[in-house]
Amino acid sequence: MNSTRVSTGLVIGVLASVAFGTSGALAKPLMESGWSPAAAVTVRAGLAGILLVPFALAALRGKWGVVWLARWRILGMALIGVAGTQLVYFAALQRIPVSSALLIEYLAPLLLVAGVAVMTRRMPRPLVLVGSAVAIGGLVLIIGPVGGGDPLGYAFAALAAVGCALYYVIAARPAHGLPHVAFAALGLVLGSLSLGIVGLAGLVPFDIVLAEVNALGGIVPWWMPLLILAATTAIGYAFSITASQALGSRLMSFVGMLEVVFASLFAWLLLSEALGVFQLLGGMLILVGIACVRSEKSPDPTLGIGEVQPRHVDEPTPDRELGTATRG
Repeated sequence: MNSTRVSTGLVIGVLASVAFGTSGALAKPLMESGWSPAAAVTVRAGLAGILLVPFALAALRGKWGVVWLARWRILGMALIGVAGTQLVYFAALQRIPVSSALLIEYLAPLLLVAGVAVMTRRMPRPLVLVGSAVAIGGLVLIIGPVGGGDPLGYAFAALAAVGCALYYVIAARPAHGLPHVAFAALGLVLGSLSLGIVGLAGLVPFDIVLAEVNALGGIVPWWMPLLILAATTAIGYAFSITASQALGSRLMSFVGMLEVVFASLFAWLLLSEALGVFQLLGGMLILVGIACVRSEKSPDPTLGIGEVQPRHVDEPTPDRELGTATRG
């Protein structure tokens, strides 16, 4: 990989993790006031998509043909990366602590590493294994062992881990001319619409409570944390997709683990949850794990799951590399 491209991707990926790290601290007060997970996800994604629409239109400049070519990738992002993963994650938050839900969800990098091993019938390289172990150790130090809550919450968190892994796979697929901001905007808007349809059909609880909430260090109107959440969601998706294109799904999934570090910081600042030496040490270990994975120069011959060599957006992709993980 080009070192400048990777360095830029790492910076953008860290910024995406900062943005996503606000989700738990901003969404939990809404759900504690009576919002259902489906309603919170729908409004959050819809507002975020609307915020990105002007930028998407400017980036597309009428080139709607690339949108049609990427239709399956967009649909995969909408139904899995936006709707499905967020819904089960927020459902987990209602039943288990934020820290436990994050720990399980961010086992997604291990799922990607395991997926590579199964599909290629080759053991991951030593540096990748070391990086995985060190990063997971960092996660445990930050948030402690999994505990508290009910089994259904942990089942939802496990589904969120699968969805998170698939999100990185979809995000890292070749863009073929589709601007990253347009991909994020369309995925968010369609994901929000699909969840809205599910909610209106009564298949999941869809409750919205327009009352003051205890958030941001005090009692504030319900729309205040929601608007901030929508803005950080828009930034997070746009930056994460951009970084995934530069880094590949495997490396970006490890960078995404930094969300846990920033989530702990925001939980400390906004929810008064404890933050100590172990959390800081865990953050350092995650950085070491990312460095180990990053130092592995050779791309794995994976089916769209590991890192791939960057190519120009108009360059065709070999059928062998698309594999079964492709959604568009």
